[in-house]
Amino acid sequence: MTQERPSDDSSLVQEVRTELSEIDAMQLAEHTLAYEELHTKLANALSAIDGL
Repeated sequence: MTQERPSDDSSLVQEVRTELSEIDAMQLAEHTLAYEELHTKLANALSAIDGL
């Protein structure tokens, strides 16, 4: 494992936390699309970890 990986993971976690805060501030009608985009980002990150 390289030294870059933990900082990349930390930045992803921070991005997700920021996006969740932004979603919280959105109108309820906008939540679905925002959650779908966040889900895609997280699914891609997990796929990268698994090497898929």
